[in-house]
Amino acid sequence: MTAWEIKGWCPGALRPMQSGDGLVVRIRPPLGRLTAKQALAIADAAQTHGNGIIDLSARANLQLRGVTEASHGPLIADLGAHALIDPDIQTESLRNLIVTPFRDDETAALAATLTAALTQMPKLPGKFGFALDTGPHPVLTGTSADIRIERSTGGTLILRPDGHPLGQPVTDLPRDALALAQWFVSNGGITEGRGRMAALIAKGLVPPGCSLAPAERLPTPRPGLHPDGALVALAFGQMRAETLHAVAALGHEIRPTPWRMLLLVAAITLPAVPGLITDPADPVLRITACTGAPGCPQGLGDTRSLARDLAPHLPPTRTLHISGCAKGCAHPAPADLTLTATGQGYDLIRSGTASDTPSLRGLTPQAIQDHLKAFHAPHL
Repeated sequence: MTAWEIKGWCPGALRPMQSGDGLVVRIRPPLGRLTAKQALAIADAAQTHGNGIIDLSARANLQLRGVTEASHGPLIADLGAHALIDPDIQTESLRNLIVTPFRDDETAALAATLTAALTQMPKLPGKFGFALDTGPHPVLTGTSADIRIERSTGGTLILRPDGHPLGQPVTDLPRDALALAQWFVSNGGITEGRGRMAALIAKGLVPPGCSLAPAERLPTPRPGLHPDGALVALAFGQMRAETLHAVAALGHEIRPTPWRMLLLVAAITLPAVPGLITDPADPVLRITACTGAPGCPQGLGDTRSLARDLAPHLPPTRTLHISGCAKGCAHPAPADLTLTATGQGYDLIRSGTASDTPSLRGLTPQAIQDHLKAFHAPHL
């Protein structure tokens, strides 16, 4: 039996999740964007009603930490005054949509149309999600989603079930998205692989009409200036409320991304705000670290302080995942090196995930540093 618990659902604002440092309240930015005023309201709410720590999740949502039972109601009231709260828990849970931060007017219109259609979806698993990835080339391919709206190689819109290389041509996005979700449910998808589309596809089931290949994907963007604005990163996807307040004060629309970066729309210079990473070569960007202990009740060891200490020793081009337990929430995919906290030190896994068999067990932080130095050798 595992020592960790799989919740099977994601926290929301109206249905927060208990963690080691209080309630985690997840805000899903409407249409994947925040006005400067909304971002200021979130920063103020994090300071007033939480512990001032804000996470940026792998699904481009903001999470306020340290909220209490007593402060949750006032928090919801403050966020609701800025159109950041859904009318009820059901609507909130269905609005599981990631929108590409690189968008045009058509993408913005499609986001509004699809958001409205999500309220008509059948009852879906808590982690089931949609990705609206309608630039000329997809950029969200590596982001967790079950139904992907992309461009084909010919530029037409397609609906692609996650796990399958081809998609259906879109004729009416709300109707077609609903039909694909219903196909998932009617074919037993809810009971397969914790309710994910890729697990159903892996059984050999394919929705009808999947005949169009998506356009070639783009690599994950890096911090810097882009045609849509400035991309700035957050170490391990976390910031203090003061950082968000300073960013919001610049006056730009903010688009959270699943790469734990913020896009400051139309910015033409990189902001000099403490807490932001603007150098694409910063080794911290090659480290993924979950909350760990004590913030996560399932964490068996520190993660982020250790990550900062190890960053200068991480060999170039190598990726490192530090997980507080074998669950590996922050990075389910393999990394070059993975460290899993065990309570008796850290287990090291090469080219695997947090739950894979380690090559070394019970390492101390110093032993880990020594091992990383060995990875600088050319043959490794």
